[in-house]
Amino acid sequence: MINFENNPLIEKTVKFSLDIIEFCELLESKKKFVIAKQLLRSGTSIGANSFEAQNPYSKKDFVNKIKIAAKELEETKYWLYLCKYSQSYPFNENLETQIIEIGKIIYKILSTSLSNENGQ
Repeated sequence: MINFENNPLIEKTVKFSLDIIEFCELLESKKKFVIAKQLLRSGTSIGANSFEAQNPYSKKDFVNKIKIAAKELEETKYWLYLCKYSQSYPFNENLETQIIEIGKIIYKILSTSLSNENGQ
């Protein structure tokens, strides 16, 4: 079992995933099914890939999983952006704050991992 205590990325992505689930349920209750489905998939995938990266086969596998998490993060930002600026969709500012914090962690991990990879 992966120990994710004191692992800010895992702690934040698990909380974010739970909050995304709740927000997507709200979207579905308002019959916003398409974006709810897309947001649920990409938003929870950030955490799933980050979690999977904690037990990699190799350094390359670790970086690949974090890169996938970063791509899913960007897609999630897009769906949240649409909710924020659409007049007929609800929006949750807390999700926006969380995704920014998670992005800082993921991009720092990527930057460090890639510079270590290139420096060896």
